[in-house]
Amino acid sequence: MTEPEKKRPRRPQGRQPAPSAPAVPATATRVLDPTTAIAVRGVQPRSTAYVGPRLLVSKSVDFDGALEVLRAVAEPLGWEVIPEEEDVRTRDLPFGVRAVRVLASTSVSAAPDAFGLLQQTRAHFGAKAVEGTGLDHVVFAGGLGADPFHASNPFHASNPFHASNPFHASNPFHASNPFHASNPFHASNPAGELSYAVSTYATPGSGGRQPVSYIGPKPVRSEHVPGRRPVVAILDTGCASHPWLDDVVQKGIELDGQAIGYADPKTDPEVGGDLMGMLDGVIDPLSGHGTFIAGLVHQACPDADLLVWRAVPSSGPIVESDLVATLSQVVELVRRHRAGEPGGRAIDVLTLSMGYYHETPEDELFDPTLHGLLAELGRLGTLVVSSAGNAATTRPSFPAAFAPWSDGAGPVAADSTVLPVVSVGALNPSGRSDALFTNTGPWVRVYVPGAALVSTMPAFEGGLQPVARTKVLGRVRESIDPDDFSGGFGVWSGTSFAAPLFAGRVAATLGALPEDETAADMVDRIWGVLAEVADMTPD
Repeated sequence: MTEPEKKRPRRPQGRQPAPSAPAVPATATRVLDPTTAIAVRGVQPRSTAYVGPRLLVSKSVDFDGALEVLRAVAEPLGWEVIPEEEDVRTRDLPFGVRAVRVLASTSVSAAPDAFGLLQQTRAHFGAKAVEGTGLDHVVFAGGLGADPFHASNPFHASNPFHASNPFHASNPFHASNPFHASNPFHASNPAGELSYAVSTYATPGSGGRQPVSYIGPKPVRSEHVPGRRPVVAILDTGCASHPWLDDVVQKGIELDGQAIGYADPKTDPEVGGDLMGMLDGVIDPLSGHGTFIAGLVHQACPDADLLVWRAVPSSGPIVESDLVATLSQVVELVRRHRAGEPGGRAIDVLTLSMGYYHETPEDELFDPTLHGLLAELGRLGTLVVSSAGNAATTRPSFPAAFAPWSDGAGPVAADSTVLPVVSVGALNPSGRSDALFTNTGPWVRVYVPGAALVSTMPAFEGGLQPVARTKVLGRVRESIDPDDFSGGFGVWSGTSFAAPLFAGRVAATLGALPEDETAADMVDRIWGVLAEVADMTPD
């Protein structure tokens, strides 16, 4: 952590996304509008999406002390601060958060709001009084055409070619209209602005999710390796059965009998493609996302074992508290492995295709909960790789921006004893230029292909149909069915896919590993790999 009193170089801000509330069930999602938010001297709020009536208190700080300060400010406002039961998954773990609800205790003129209480507390007691206390952010995951700032596009609902049009499905311009589902700003633009150039990446035929025929060989996996195989962990939408992946993917790994992530098979986005929204058979925005990611890692490193947990629903948004609980369990698995304790698992690389935008400079400088988890993984010898985001902005997205910035202006400095977070942006297929959709800035440290990639898909057959079908000489003839993935492969674009591709490349460079390598040795080994494949050093 760099010292707060040191003057930091001015960092580029870019356009400031103003997200709209995604459809996160039962979380009372709100969107922070910087133009109307409570301002405190030295704390300039910026846009984000969060759970309105909930604050999170890190287990790294005194919970009772934090509660006392919040209640002192809440009482004159007519609000109550009520502790929630700690998540059973983290109750006996050193990492995690305690949640508190902000509720009305009397008749009040303003609805209880977590950000409002946080800012009022900063105004009364200073920013240090609420260190370790923050919003329960909504965390977004997605490839282009499947990202959750969905409603922020002014053309989303009002566009006559969208779902509100009764001629939606029958309109011949339905699929080709750049303001429809094929437009990455339909779903992924946090600023609600439109760019036809960027929209092309989500159009089928130009990088959008679509079926493709793959006729090449299956990646060749060595029968035996001299040691243990490298292990890549994936937190995403899960993974479907697939001929390429069935022998390399392990699912359902638990910690002390507790599921890690989501485990209900009825809500598995990789099995049921259409779980959300209308009964129209249309594949959900993120269904297949995890399977696509697993296939990219496998292509980059066929010899790697993959551990897959389902932490993202088919509609995309998750809340930070859920992510923290899942990461806390993963950290404990790795800790036990390094300590030689029962129930541990080796994880060499963890890939995360998700992120959110911080609302205040104070939170951006240091998030003791999420950053603490990632730093602990780094100390244990696990490299965390994170996607930079698809909003075509320089605004830092976290956790990717916990990477050491190339200009030294970031919140976390490189440390030779801790593996860094590696933030990954996307290149076009040529490899010579950045994809227009990728976020960028000194906080993005690596760029690898992330546009129009080919990888594995669940065998979905969605509700859309071929434009034409006929029969000639007893044989069926038809145009391509735009959401028939029964061939097992697809094309997709996004930094969500650049990150796992880089994770696989790191695993391939690591190769076979000693069974008993220490955390310190692993840290040194992976820093050496980063110097080779990413020009990143701890100096």
